[in-house]
Amino acid sequence: MSFNDRMEELFAEYERQRNSVTELQERMKEVRASATSPRREVTVTVGQNGVITDIAFPTSAYRRMTPLALQTSIMQTFTEAKEQVMVQAANLLAPLLPEGVDAAKVVRGEAGVDMFLPPEGPRINSSFREILGPRPEQP
Repeated sequence: MSFNDRMEELFAEYERQRNSVTELQERMKEVRASATSPRREVTVTVGQNGVITDIAFPTSAYRRMTPLALQTSIMQTFTEAKEQVMVQAANLLAPLLPEGVDAAKVVRGEAGVDMFLPPEGPRINSSFREILGPRPEQP
C-alpha cells in the first residue's frame, strides 16, 4: 500500500470516527431518566450530565412528610434517576472506546489518562519513523 493510499485510508477512518462522535453528542443530548420514590411522594427527572429537569409530586403524600423526610426522599430519588442516566450514557459511549476502557468510569469522571494509553507505550509505524527521521540523542 502506497503512502498516499494509507493517508487516504487514515483520513477516511478519521471522518468515520468524527461522524460517530457527532452522532454520540446528539444521542447524549437526549439522555434522560425519571425515578419515583417508593411511596410515590416524588418523581425526579434527570437529563444529560445528571441535571434535574423536572420534579413532580404525583400524589399528595408529600404533604404528610416532614421537610427533612421530603428532602431525603427527593435526594434518594434524584440519585436513582442520575444513576440511570449514567448507565445510559456509558452504554452509548462504550462502543467508541478502546477495548478494556471502562465506559462507566469515563462517564463518572473516574478514568485516568493512563486508561487510554497502551501499557507498552505508543507504537509508531515504521513508515512514520522514516518520515520523522532519527531520534535525537537524550542528554
